[in-house]
Amino acid sequence: MTDPLDGSAPSPGKADAVEASSAGPAAARVRLRWFLLACAVAAGAVLIDQGSKALALAQLSEDDRIPLLGDWLGLQLAFNPGTVMSLGAGATWLLTVIAAAASVALLVAATRARTVGWAVAIGLVWGGAVGNLLDRLFAPPEFGRGHVTDFLAYGNLFIGNLADVILGFGVALGVLLYLRGPHHTRNGQ
Repeated sequence: MTDPLDGSAPSPGKADAVEASSAGPAAARVRLRWFLLACAVAAGAVLIDQGSKALALAQLSEDDRIPLLGDWLGLQLAFNPGTVMSLGAGATWLLTVIAAAASVALLVAATRARTVGWAVAIGLVWGGAVGNLLDRLFAPPEFGRGHVTDFLAYGNLFIGNLADVILGFGVALGVLLYLRGPHHTRNGQ
């Protein structure tokens, strides 16, 4: 395997990272690939989220729960004007603005991804955020105040959707990448 920047053998820990000080067309190509990877991951997440919500709308009911893992996990349709556990339900428009700003910030973050792992993590969070933003923009009751379609019932705690799950995986991956980042080396040095 060769280093994507100079064609030499990669040094330990450098296999998928570009140093911030790197310049030149090779570094730009690698960063473009990571940006495109983040875009592809985000687009895939949005498609999975929106497809699962369409299926939930067509097949599930607000009144009946289909158990998957006993009382722990089931399928039940719900419409959430707020965030987790309906927090902020009275300020759906504000949540829409925050989600739109976060989506733009994640687009910028995707242009700055330094590794494949970070590109995937950012893409997952971005895709989850955009999936729920689309509901807030276009779902009833009105533009910008739409209720998010949820269908994954976690016991009697709350009902979520795949955008939430995808976003959670992206955050978890980001935390893991941060914890094993350059300030935490394998040799403890």
